[in-house]
Amino acid sequence: MGWNLKDGLRECLVAAAPYGALLKGHNRRSPSARPQLEIYSSSGLPLASFPWKSGVVKQLGWTVSDDLLCVQEDGTVLVYDLLGGFKRHFSMGNEVSQSQVLETKIFHSPYGTGVAILTGALRFTLATNIDDIKLRRLPEVPGLQGAPSCWAVLTQDRQSKVLVANGSHLFILDNTACTPVTPPGLSPQASSIVHMCVSFSYKYLALLTDSGHVWMGTSNLKEKLSEVDTKIKTPPKQMAWCRRPKSQQPSAVVMWDGLLIVVGECKETIQYHLDDDSILVPELDGVRIISGTHHELLQEVPGACEEIFKIASMAPGALLLEAHKEYEKESQKADEYLREIKEQSLLSEAVRQCVEAAGHEHEPETQKTLLRAASFGKCFLSNFPPEQFVSMCRDLRVLNAVRDYTVGIPLTHTQFKQMTVQVLIDRLVYRKLYPLAIEICRYLKTPEYQGVSRVLKHWACYKVQQKEESDEVIAKAVSVKLADAAGIFYSEIATKAYESGRTELAIKLLEFEPRSGEQVPLLLKMKKSPLALSKAIESGDTDLVYTVVMYLKNELNRGDFFMMLRNQPVALSLYKQFCKHQEQDTLKDLFNQDDDHEELGNLYVKASYKEQVGVYNEMRLLRFQRKLEEEKGELLVGFSLHDTMTTLLSVGLHKHAEQLYKDFRVPDKRFWWLKLKSLAEKEDWEELEKFGKSKKSPIGYLPFVEVCIKHHNKYEAKKYVSKVTPEQKVKAHLAVGDMEGAAEAAIERRNESEISTVLSRCSATTDHLLMERLNRAKATAVKK
Repeated sequence: MGWNLKDGLRECLVAAAPYGALLKGHNRRSPSARPQLEIYSSSGLPLASFPWKSGVVKQLGWTVSDDLLCVQEDGTVLVYDLLGGFKRHFSMGNEVSQSQVLETKIFHSPYGTGVAILTGALRFTLATNIDDIKLRRLPEVPGLQGAPSCWAVLTQDRQSKVLVANGSHLFILDNTACTPVTPPGLSPQASSIVHMCVSFSYKYLALLTDSGHVWMGTSNLKEKLSEVDTKIKTPPKQMAWCRRPKSQQPSAVVMWDGLLIVVGECKETIQYHLDDDSILVPELDGVRIISGTHHELLQEVPGACEEIFKIASMAPGALLLEAHKEYEKESQKADEYLREIKEQSLLSEAVRQCVEAAGHEHEPETQKTLLRAASFGKCFLSNFPPEQFVSMCRDLRVLNAVRDYTVGIPLTHTQFKQMTVQVLIDRLVYRKLYPLAIEICRYLKTPEYQGVSRVLKHWACYKVQQKEESDEVIAKAVSVKLADAAGIFYSEIATKAYESGRTELAIKLLEFEPRSGEQVPLLLKMKKSPLALSKAIESGDTDLVYTVVMYLKNELNRGDFFMMLRNQPVALSLYKQFCKHQEQDTLKDLFNQDDDHEELGNLYVKASYKEQVGVYNEMRLLRFQRKLEEEKGELLVGFSLHDTMTTLLSVGLHKHAEQLYKDFRVPDKRFWWLKLKSLAEKEDWEELEKFGKSKKSPIGYLPFVEVCIKHHNKYEAKKYVSKVTPEQKVKAHLAVGDMEGAAEAAIERRNESEISTVLSRCSATTDHLLMERLNRAKATAVKK
């Protein structure tokens, strides 16, 4: 480890994150000195350090996104980033604050990072996801007089639960109940459970009793895997589950002062002596052991490595490795080993074993030896797929780079695959390792918007927050670095600069933003209204100009608003257009202010004309209604034009309705819709057919089909299917239940979506042949 600790990890509150970062916090007992919070990489290199000025810390932990959680005695949780920057805080509730925190566990679940607290009142409070705080107070544990001997958080059935040991009794606490449980096959010699740990995946559980027995089984406590006697009855410092994914071997690690024991399926144990105070960090595929001087990984030997390297192994991978070694010595034994592998038809398996084993090795020289052996074996195979070999070479190059001492992210290949490349890039970005992140993105050929551009955006957002450089220097550096990057929006970087109190830098950065729609909102937020209006006008986007003008109208007083518009003729013209339709009185004020008497006069004339035309049309409609009253006795006075037409059509006065349609210039689509609905409601199918043939329908013929189906007349509906446009053929055929016709139309158009729609309506029993035909057509459409 790169740190130099005088007292090791003694008297320290320590928390380590899986997959990488490590934290060490000093808890100095001296009242004259403040506790110091220090953050280190996994290799012991300092990342941040600052004096702790808040309350008493009960627990430290890491979130899934590498944020540090500090849980205080009063239930307040403070959140810091990886470099010690304060982000936010939240409370675990009044009850926790009043009762104080007795014990805390920070856990990870499929829903995010959670916090579980045992209060001084011996009640559990749980928050499953700190990004969406919903506090749950769990039921009481019967008979609990003091702090339980041990407890752990489980994730079962999509719910976080707490497993509590009170003496020899176990209880599971969920939202509604406290349920007693009994581990199957637990040693009868035990009078209490003193320690427990849950596997990384929450599938398995290990219990240590006061008799020194370790019970291992499933976390639902329905199946026992094994039980081992450690022969040590003193309570341990820590216990962790140690199991590789898909391994059949259950194993747990128990640590006392100076001693670490691995227990598994057999009765024997493996013992390691520790020279220094250490902590255990459970991982997906093992346990990390961190002391004041060393950082080690303890894990079950991967199957491929065991097969190749065990003494006198005759596995295909071992033979291939020996063959390659002999080949490099120019020995004929290489041919003998190869013949032996080929005779058993295991050369492909040998190559696969060497590639897999290389992934599990940490020493680059061993990796190279195994990959060279795999490459040697591939030469004698004609159809071996190269993807696995190439992918492993790339993965190992990335892993070796991030495992470097200066980076300090000691990932295994299994962890890397679980984490994904995107998360690894995020981790590098959080550590400000931008050059390495960019090189990895380029090497792995990650799409630019997910890789290089994303990293550069993070770099730029960090760069604009630096106080020691001038606005001009930073703006130039950002523009040069991001000149060729695709998909980066300078508005986001400018926003970060503005939030950091650098308004002028934000304005300079906005000059590089090509999209005015992104420039304007931030300029308005920064109270740079004249500049925002100028940018909106330059963009040529009328809607954007209107947006700024309406914002200014609400923000400025009337005089300043009109004065600003006077300096921008385009904005003034657009605002006048708006006022003509929406605010006539404001338009009069504008003309008065400009002494534009001619326009003011025109405005009054137009208003008067519109008023007269409105009165004239109302009189025409009234006369028409009265005439109809005299002829038919229908009461229509007071109806609107739309209501009058609807009434005329519903009572069969189609000629009068058409006269009204012509006289008042009713839009064709509205008239056709009204007549179509009225004829269908009267079920006058003969008249409807004549109407459809009278001239081409402005609303198409699908509405004719739908209105007939709505009134349960499929026979009439079929008459209009042939007239429907090609885009609506499938829908029309389906409406009348013609599956064959719908299929023909969809296949003819080669439309994947339409074919899928028809397929979803087919019956597997009656339309089997039709479905096969549609599936073939769909496959062809997808290829094209």
